[in-house]
Amino acid sequence: MPFRSIYVVLLAVTFGCCWAKKAEMSKYGWYIGDLARDVSGQVYAVSDEVLFIKGFVYGGTGPDAYFWAGNSSRPNPVGSVIPYPADYQGKEAPVLGRYDNKDVLLKLPLGMKVRDLRWLSVWCRRFAVDFGSVQFPADLDPAKPQVLPEFKRLGHGLRSGSVTILDAKTFYIPNLHYDGAAPDAYFWVGTGTVPNAQGIKVPNELGDTNNLRGYQGEDIEIQLPGDLTVHDIDWLSVWCISFRENFGHVMIPKNLDVPPALGQNQLTTTKIPSETSGAGATVGEGHEFDSCIQLLNGRMQVQWEAILEGVIIRLSARMDENEYMSFGISGAEGRTQMIGADVAVAYFNSEDNKFYAEDYILNAKSQCDGNNGVCPDSRIGGRNDVSMLYGQRIDGVTTVAYQRSLDAQQDKFDQVIPPVGRVNVIAAIGPLNSRKEANYHSTDRTGPQEDHRIDFTSRGVNQCPVLLAPEDKTKQHGSGGSSSSGTSTENAIQPWKPNVISGKTELRARIGPTGGKKGYTAITGQPSWGIAWYINDLLIPEIYVERGETYTFLVEGGNDPTNSARWHPLYITDNQEGGYGQKTDAQQREQRVFAGIEFDPSGFPFPTAAGSLCEWKHKTVDKWAVSETFEEYTQTLILECESDREQPANLTWTVPLNAPNTLYYQCYTHNSLGWKINVVDRGFEPPKARGAASSLVGFRISSLAVLLLPLSVLFL
Repeated sequence: MPFRSIYVVLLAVTFGCCWAKKAEMSKYGWYIGDLARDVSGQVYAVSDEVLFIKGFVYGGTGPDAYFWAGNSSRPNPVGSVIPYPADYQGKEAPVLGRYDNKDVLLKLPLGMKVRDLRWLSVWCRRFAVDFGSVQFPADLDPAKPQVLPEFKRLGHGLRSGSVTILDAKTFYIPNLHYDGAAPDAYFWVGTGTVPNAQGIKVPNELGDTNNLRGYQGEDIEIQLPGDLTVHDIDWLSVWCISFRENFGHVMIPKNLDVPPALGQNQLTTTKIPSETSGAGATVGEGHEFDSCIQLLNGRMQVQWEAILEGVIIRLSARMDENEYMSFGISGAEGRTQMIGADVAVAYFNSEDNKFYAEDYILNAKSQCDGNNGVCPDSRIGGRNDVSMLYGQRIDGVTTVAYQRSLDAQQDKFDQVIPPVGRVNVIAAIGPLNSRKEANYHSTDRTGPQEDHRIDFTSRGVNQCPVLLAPEDKTKQHGSGGSSSSGTSTENAIQPWKPNVISGKTELRARIGPTGGKKGYTAITGQPSWGIAWYINDLLIPEIYVERGETYTFLVEGGNDPTNSARWHPLYITDNQEGGYGQKTDAQQREQRVFAGIEFDPSGFPFPTAAGSLCEWKHKTVDKWAVSETFEEYTQTLILECESDREQPANLTWTVPLNAPNTLYYQCYTHNSLGWKINVVDRGFEPPKARGAASSLVGFRISSLAVLLLPLSVLFL
């Protein structure tokens, strides 16, 4: 081999090794240097708030040694402790012990920045000894989170603030809104120029992959699964798998300089079950609390776990929908006392389909009058220091988890949970008043004869023989003070009565929500994907038409072929599923089209009835579960039409004399949006129309009476 060739090969091998080492080190962040003298380990700047030590070795000989950092020229007593481990318990950071080749993640105290530091040391404060340190380069510039645009708004009310990539696996999504109505929607990532079906599910903010619930302006963080990083994907979407529909997305630029993902953004709550937005909903795998006690004769259970920021408390109780459960610190030291107690009141609000945990002070035996009584802190000049985490309600058992600090946040309103030792606790279950506040007179509460004490920093305390579970529906509720009427049939879903239209020759077609398990699915027996046709503002009514008669559909389903979420041409077919435009040639030949589709000279089909978009949307999240009737459901909706709204598309159809008895109005671009057309002969008397009058517009007048009803009730 010629000498020149050997030189080239050696050069390639040499630089290949160097680049391989650089690439290996870069996955930990910016390499700072190695710790020297009596300690060792490679130090990296993960971000401006996090340092990482690869293979930390220290003998643990210092009696008062800590990770110590400062901005002077060299290590000295003028510095700051960087606590390790970060999830230590107690008021003082623990002294460093012995470490042998340990990977260490250091989270800097609030306000301290890596770029401002000049050294990191293992320092003994008592003897002012530096066991080993590393100097920081002057040009240190750690990777930073990257801010992206907000989610593109395509369907189901999806919107957000600007999405931030915190590290290579973690997304921060502020002010997230989504109506939760799609049957099979998830956070979804993949490659390509636009979101597509070849993607991967991303767990929600609480670590499970259940169908997404509704969000109302929440700030959440989600993390990519497995070994996946932002460098492997091109977009993040909210995607419906069953119907291959993109409700909105944000694109991920290439070559982003973001911090590596070493666990620095792992949230405490990401291991807790997902929040559910309604009664009877299910949750994912539960967080394993290792401490639990029973209260109120086994009707309530309290589980807890101490964390760095305070304590997570999970309450479960058998209770009615219009009741609350409360738990907290007794008003007197060493005994049970309601007056002066600091409690959290938790409940499910069926009006907005959400769970709540509120911070209360009990300063009088009465309902809150705005100054005294059983009062939320926020109503009488304080603030809510309880952070709601999640909730669920299944077969009469309500569960709510929340977080609170160990310290008193406000002297007048809050009590301290001692970091060591037990404290007396109280609990109660009772009715909610019209303000959704706790009444003093509860159906069940701890009394002076009961002495329940908890050490909230303890672990492994388990006085619960079994976790509280839904009641056996085959058993009758016992007599006594804790009646729970109605809970045994709470999950029996009663579908709404189907709507019917007859004797109308002009029919207006718009888009709206499906009504969950009480609407489209219950009526048709078919799955829905969150939207459906509203004819004359009724959810998928059965329409009666006469052979030989002419009918006009005024179609306002959207006319944007570039955005399938806003393009819903209407057509009439003998196929129950519809979706002609997404079918293969063979599948299209199996359908018989009666109106709404024509063919160009090449035989290519195109829809003819696509007008501007008018859509009934949820005012908040989908409230089908708490709406007894479709008429009641309409009160939760609002009509939104395009600002540059054009005339609706006209689909004029004369019913053939030989038309089959059953046809369907459907959407050209999507499956399962419409329902039946019953074709009858002249003179046939169809059933009388039933449903919400003739239009949702009518409910606006009657809603005034509904709004005035609570006022009259207050004066009864």
